[in-house]
Amino acid sequence: MPGLVRWSLSGVLLCLFGWGLVSLAVPPQSACAADDLQSGFFTPEKAASDPDFALQGEYTGENLGVQVVAQGAGKFLVVTYRGGLPGAGWNGTQKQDSDEDAAGVRKEIADLKLKKVERRSPTLGLKPPAKAVVLFDGTEATFKKHWKEGARTSQGLLEQGATSVETFQDFTIHLEFRLPYMPAARGQGRGNSGLYYQGRYETQMLDSFGLEGKDNECGGLYSIRQPDLNMCLPPLVWQTYDADFTAARYDDAGKKVANASITVKLNGVVVHEEVELPRITTAAPNQEGPNPGPIYLQDHGNPIRYRNIWVLPRDLAAEARHPVVPRVRAAGWPGRW
Repeated sequence: MPGLVRWSLSGVLLCLFGWGLVSLAVPPQSACAADDLQSGFFTPEKAASDPDFALQGEYTGENLGVQVVAQGAGKFLVVTYRGGLPGAGWNGTQKQDSDEDAAGVRKEIADLKLKKVERRSPTLGLKPPAKAVVLFDGTEATFKKHWKEGARTSQGLLEQGATSVETFQDFTIHLEFRLPYMPAARGQGRGNSGLYYQGRYETQMLDSFGLEGKDNECGGLYSIRQPDLNMCLPPLVWQTYDADFTAARYDDAGKKVANASITVKLNGVVVHEEVELPRITTAAPNQEGPNPGPIYLQDHGNPIRYRNIWVLPRDLAAEARHPVVPRVRAAGWPGRW
C-alpha cells in the first residue's frame, strides 16, 4: 500500500515485541473456482469452499491487534496494530503490514497466542423510531412500496442498484450492509457500492478491511474526505452506517447559502463529525439543488446486500429549540454520539 513499508510480519513482531516463532503446516489448496474468487461469494456458506476464508479476519493478543486479509491462492495481507484493533485499543500510530502465506499466518497465530474475534457493530439490528420511514425490513411489502422499478431482492435482502421512491431533506438514516468475499479482487473492484444521501453525496462501501482508510474506501466521503479511522470489518460480516444528514440551504433566488453537512458512524464509531459537503461526490446521479432527494444504493457490479434500512426525517427548528448534549468521540469500541 502507498506510504507503508512492507516488512515480514515475523520481523515486525520480533522488532516490536521480541517474541519467537515456530513452524506450522500449510493448509490444503483451495477447491473453489478462480472466477468465484474474482467475482465474489455473497454468503458465508459459499465462501467456506475457500480455506482462506476461515483464516482471514481479526485477532487479538497481548497489547496487539491483527487483521488478516485474504488475497487469494493462500496469500494474505497481515496488518498489526500496537495496543489493539482499530476502535478497540490501537494507539493510532504504530502499525505495520506484511505479505504472508497461510503457513506464515498460522505460525504467528500459534506463537503469539492470538485469539480470533468477531466484532459486531453495536447498532446492528437497531429498531426504527416510531416516526421513521422503514424503507426495507426484509418484507415484500416494504420492498414494493419504497423502491423504484429496477430494484431487486434475493433471499430477503435488498441488492445493489436501488433508489428509494421517497425523497428526503434533513434526516437520520440507519442501514446495514454486507460486502462480498472477493479475495482475488483489488481496489475499487473489491466489494464496491455506495450510500448516496439525496442521490448527491456518497459514503463509500468497499471491502477495505485492513487498508489505510482513504476517501474512496469504506467510510470515506468519496472524493471529499477520508474517515477518521478505518472501521471496516471483514467481508461477509454485517456492518452498519448511521448518519445525521443536513441538506444544503438555498435562498429565494436559488443560490446556495450553506453547504450540506453530515455526521457518520461506521460500525458504531464516529468517522466523520459535522463535516461540510461542498459539492456532490463522484458518480452522483443527482445534481445539487434545493429539492429533497432519494436514498440511492450504487450498483458497481459487485454483489452487495442490505437490510434494516430506515430514515427518520429531522426537524432542525425543533432540534434548535431542544439541543442535545454535544456528541462525544469514542476512544474505543463501540463508538457513541
